[in-house]
Amino acid sequence: MNLASFRSVARLLPHAVLVCTGSGRILAVNPATLRTVNSLRTGAELGDLVTDPEELGDRLSRWLRSGSPLPGVMTVRDNEDRPVRLRCHGARATWWDGAEPAVQLHLSRLDISDRFVALTQRISLMNQQMTYRRAITEQRGLLLRSEKAARARMQRLYRLTAALAAGATLADVCDAVRKCAPAALDATDVILELHSRRIIPSLGTADARPLVPTSWTDLDGIHGAAAAAPENARRVPLRAEGVTLGRLVIPFVPGAEPDAELTLTIALQIAQAVRRAGLFEHEHRLAERLQRSLLPSLPDIPGLDIASGYAPGTHMVDVGGDWYDVHVLDGETVGFTIGDVAGHGVAEATAMAQITTVLRSIARRCGNQPPEVLAELNDFLGTYHQGLMATACYASYNTRTRTLRYSRAGHPPPLLVRADGSTRYLHSALAPPLGPVPFQDYPQDETTVPADATLVFYTDGLIERRGEGLDVGLERLAQAAGATAGLGSRETCDLLLHQQVDTELPDDRALLTVRFT
Repeated sequence: MNLASFRSVARLLPHAVLVCTGSGRILAVNPATLRTVNSLRTGAELGDLVTDPEELGDRLSRWLRSGSPLPGVMTVRDNEDRPVRLRCHGARATWWDGAEPAVQLHLSRLDISDRFVALTQRISLMNQQMTYRRAITEQRGLLLRSEKAARARMQRLYRLTAALAAGATLADVCDAVRKCAPAALDATDVILELHSRRIIPSLGTADARPLVPTSWTDLDGIHGAAAAAPENARRVPLRAEGVTLGRLVIPFVPGAEPDAELTLTIALQIAQAVRRAGLFEHEHRLAERLQRSLLPSLPDIPGLDIASGYAPGTHMVDVGGDWYDVHVLDGETVGFTIGDVAGHGVAEATAMAQITTVLRSIARRCGNQPPEVLAELNDFLGTYHQGLMATACYASYNTRTRTLRYSRAGHPPPLLVRADGSTRYLHSALAPPLGPVPFQDYPQDETTVPADATLVFYTDGLIERRGEGLDVGLERLAQAAGATAGLGSRETCDLLLHQQVDTELPDDRALLTVRFT
């Protein structure tokens, strides 16, 4: 090794390192040395800079005889002739191939900090690195290519692992396998063959919805078997928690030598992701089933075409607090209510179930007065469910006068859709949500409902999207509702409930549509 190699290695070190001859002539220094003492420059004589030249000669002699770093202290004058006290570790520079033997010194200033980091291992490591670099100079290109290939493989494995970890649904996991697994396995393709009946635990006959294969093959389908494997393909079973979920069919490039250990590791990752996605789907269906069981059956009322709908959020696995109901108050008055308890979980679902029960009792007593209904409901929530908050809208409709009275507690406005397709939001009669504010005086507004009009009650999950304002969602709903003119309530409800089916909907959505004939 020469001085150029030393400078290349030592210039990145944070501490001072210099090389000098046995007589004290400085051969090379790194930038940290000049920052430590500005007089220690290449070509300078240590004997002219130290305060005790005779002691320096003894130290240099000892360092030249030592193969391991030996400690010492010396005082050097800087360019302003100020003494700088240094702690130093020195040893013979075994890598040096010059004519005169050399000493390698590691320096630190004692006047800045007396804390000393043992440099013995660092010096030995540095010498080993220099020797190693000298030995592999001829192989550097090969090592760099190997390192680049290994890094590329690690990146492919990381992309697959990250995609599998981020996938919540089975469709997400299958998409991750299709996009990332072939590159991670150095294969031309990766085919998923799964047992759909083993992926999701059964909920019984009440929920018999089958899994629909998208980018995977169902081994439990009509034929019960996959197509013939491509040439040069390897079948690897997918097992998780003692259950064989299916297998991977991996067509490798002809002549390739697959890494068996890597293949099994990736198969295990995919199996765990498929298992997790199946459990997620099971929980999602269970929560949806429980949520639907808490929602009421609506009565048949002459002159009114009523329909309702509920859909969980895209990734919801907890029961929520959305509700709706219809109350027959007397021979000519009907009450409508819709609301949403903030949050998801057992407490919110319990509150929702109790609210719908209490509402039926309140509506029988004062259902013709929406402000009184919301006031009593607010008192109930503040008394028995402190800390919870809910939004609600209650309306009463007189079938003889066609008058609709309504009040809102922090809830989105109902949408009135006329027979000609024009729309209008009922923005009035707004007050704070139920729960946080006791003894709230709720306002009321009224409107006359024209013949063949449809009134749409909904929860905020129908109009909210991540990254967009609420006004955008309201405008989107109004445009979609305007296109339902002439449809029955059931068709209107289904169309509005599932608008933008390709959009990720973060929250549950409940809908109540009433067509006034």
